Amino acid sequence: MNDLVAKRYVKALVDGRNSETIVAISGKLNVISSAFADEKFNSIVSSPEIAVASKVDLIISLCDAAKDETLNNFIKILGEKRRLGLLPFIAKELDTQIAKMNNSYIGVVYTNQELSSDYVSSIEKQFSKKFDVKLSLSQNVCDYDGIKVDIDGLGVEISFSKERLKSQLIDHILKAV
Repeated sequence: MNDLVAKRYVKALVDGRNSETIVAISGKLNVISSAFADEKFNSIVSSPEIAVASKVDLIISLCDAAKDETLNNFIKILGEKRRLGLLPFIAKELDTQIAKMNNSYIGVVYTNQELSSDYVSSIEKQFSKKFDVKLSLSQNVCDYDGIKVDIDGLGVEISFSKERLKSQLIDHILKAV
């Protein structure tokens, strides 16, 4: 739900602005978003006992948003609507929109063992060529039994699982018999 609301705010931020301004706003929003990782900051922003104006001033002071009239007004509007908690979602969605504008995306390769950097760069080149985008892949070593490539901005997820292969092979053999 928060993502849907964040998309509307990002659309309003992006419309009618050049890419340099959008990137500058995104950088400041990412600074603000990182503050939400702190539990004390979250308790201040969500506290009903603290005035909204004080919360807005705190957030604006984090990234010198007072110099940027657009971001300053944007944060004030979020404060009036009691939606300051959406700032991390807005920052993430704005990064996604910037990636779409620049045609560059970030993806993750999930495996159960570390892959060589040459192999990851080979996957990166193949997917870049396939989807005609600039792609940067990182690795996530987890308990996934196989390999899965997830490119969030493109909405692409490609996976190969040993369990899935085994079940398809059994189905194929049973159909052949």
